[in-house]
Amino acid sequence: MNKLITFIFSFFYIMLFCNCAKNEKKSSNWIWDNDSSSTTETTIKPRYIWIDACANFPEYANSKDNIVRDLTKVKNAGFTDIVVDVRPTMGDVLYQTTYIKQVRKLDYWDNSTYKYYERTSTWDYLQEFIDVGHSLGLKVNAAFNTFVGGNLYYPQGELNGKSQGLLFRDNTKKSWATVLNLSSGLTNVMDLDVSTDPKYEHSTRFLNPANDEVQKFILNLLGDLAKYDLDGIFLDRCRYEDLRGDFSDISKIKFEKYINEKITNFPSDILAPGTISLPDSKPVYFKKWLEFRAKVIHDFIVKARNKIKSVNSNINFGVYVGAWYSTYYEVGVNWAGPSYDTAAHYPEWASKNYKNYGFADHLDFILLGAYAPADAIYGTSEWTMQGFCKQAKKILNSSVKFASGPDVGNASGFENGNQDTVVEKSVNACINASDGYFIFDIVHVREYNYWDALKTGIDSYLNAIKKNKIVK
Repeated sequence: MNKLITFIFSFFYIMLFCNCAKNEKKSSNWIWDNDSSSTTETTIKPRYIWIDACANFPEYANSKDNIVRDLTKVKNAGFTDIVVDVRPTMGDVLYQTTYIKQVRKLDYWDNSTYKYYERTSTWDYLQEFIDVGHSLGLKVNAAFNTFVGGNLYYPQGELNGKSQGLLFRDNTKKSWATVLNLSSGLTNVMDLDVSTDPKYEHSTRFLNPANDEVQKFILNLLGDLAKYDLDGIFLDRCRYEDLRGDFSDISKIKFEKYINEKITNFPSDILAPGTISLPDSKPVYFKKWLEFRAKVIHDFIVKARNKIKSVNSNINFGVYVGAWYSTYYEVGVNWAGPSYDTAAHYPEWASKNYKNYGFADHLDFILLGAYAPADAIYGTSEWTMQGFCKQAKKILNSSVKFASGPDVGNASGFENGNQDTVVEKSVNACINASDGYFIFDIVHVREYNYWDALKTGIDSYLNAIKKNKIVK
């Protein structure tokens, strides 16, 4: 009798389990191929499109209709995410905060010159993108230029000699600006004579990432940004400008504390004045200096993540960086995973401890600019779109998922449009070699009408992964 009861109980338990499993399958968001017996499971990869603040300002600053128009095209082309720039390089913002001014005008490129476009509307710029994007089923991420404080325009047509940003309107913040190691000597970027240094004629004025006051200011801005109903925040320009910065007294003191030594000949024992690329002869502290700068950025990344998560733990935190890792040490950034031994691959510039400051494991996602020329789509090495992705897989080593893709307006060969086939192929080259697709920028997609090319590329990817697979 006991055996019979046990049998009956077991029978009904098995039937109940099977029915539950069937119901779970029906209610899931997986797509099942009726003609396939495959048990392979694949997550559909996200597709991101960047929306630069300056370049698109004439379209969106005063027009909600234009935002609806273009985000509808974004959705129809097959993208899943937008990345809307809300802190352009001049350093003010396009969202609500009490720590800095709202952007009222931005420079944009028109007929071979820079011009200003003024915003007269008072509605919340970022909130509009959130509302429209979410209503269309898009995820909305904010892009945030980090260590920037202003722009100078010289000589550029009607903007000749004009400037914008915190560093230009508040002289008390000059100590926040980066100090450059120029051939003429150590120079605060606000004291540059642009007539003798053309690189800075029209450029962003960078802040010093090692300055504690700067970091506190940026973290406060990020805290207010995280109050929005965003899906993610990506830091852009979370870096130094180049090898020439920052050589301020603040950085010198912090570096000496880091190495527990006093430097007799500063900056020559680190880097000869005016050096802008890897020197043949390395000064005694050169590698340690690169290691120190990577630590500064790494530690700030940790702080930024903690700040954002403390406000809204559901917001994904990430960065945008260029995929050219082999030279990214120039801007003080190690975006590798913690298991990647940089010195083993790049002994000419990386110290044995440089690997300790890879920050990929502190991110939820990362966007990589695979900004290769239009004639370099497929390959295995840097400076091909696909090669950038393949190299990134090794460097990140599964520590974080990443999306990568081209700049379809500025990279060589894209300048004049008419690259529909290349744009379409870029989806295949990048999304299959990474964890997603990323394209810069919507202004180029709109100008050269690449919507159909992108849709064709994305549709081909989606159709391929659905065939003979369980798609999650």
